Amino acid sequence: MRVLVFGASGRMGTTVCEAIVADAELELVAGVDPRAGPSTPRDGDAITVAVAVDHVDPASVDVAVDFTVASAARENLEWCAANGVHAVCGTSGLDADDYERCRLAFGASNCVIAPNFAIGAVLMMRFAAMAAPYFPTAEVIELHHDNKIDAPSGTAVQTARSMAEASSDWVPDPTRDEVLAGARGAAGPGGIHVHSVRLRGLIAHQQVMLGAAGETLTIRHDSLDRASFMPGVVLACKTIADHPGVTIGLDALLGL
Repeated sequence: MRVLVFGASGRMGTTVCEAIVADAELELVAGVDPRAGPSTPRDGDAITVAVAVDHVDPASVDVAVDFTVASAARENLEWCAANGVHAVCGTSGLDADDYERCRLAFGASNCVIAPNFAIGAVLMMRFAAMAAPYFPTAEVIELHHDNKIDAPSGTAVQTARSMAEASSDWVPDPTRDEVLAGARGAAGPGGIHVHSVRLRGLIAHQQVMLGAAGETLTIRHDSLDRASFMPGVVLACKTIADHPGVTIGLDALLGL
């Protein structure tokens, strides 16, 4: 598969480029980033990163990987759909309306949008949904580096959504006096509270806390390096042609 990387000059984009170059079944053919400049992903295999996708021939690309920001990702996904290029998107901040627009746009090619490409994080979300029916209270705490501009993370929102779909029997929030506004976080799907931490030194972390009479269960996942996302990205690039239309999450690609 011939791969284009959007946001190729950023930290995640550079890591994606390195992972593509390192895989014998994938070929890195182009990069796009407004901060364009020569990029050397690994082993001297240099590509020129274009400032705009207009400089890329879509016929030279099979699949595009996007780790940018929501406003840019929307345009990049439109370009992919219009040009018959498969899209693998891990950008945060996309919502149900974006998913629906993608479902309407993608026909000649396929699209995978995942809130998290770390396989451990996908399992964490699955375990939280499995546990949800057995606990009447739950909270989600997501922790990320201090350059992340959106909150809460897509992973946290998807986790709460999956838990709310698995159980509707949640005890109401007992808080009546919020001394500091926002102290209880945001009420996500099902009323499950979601808390966001932004701290220098972190990468991407999440814990789900569930409580019942006399016991608690904590499910936690930690990405200690951006390399943790790469097996999922590579898997998506290799298998996206086998998943028609728009796929949300890595679950289907992992057979979960």
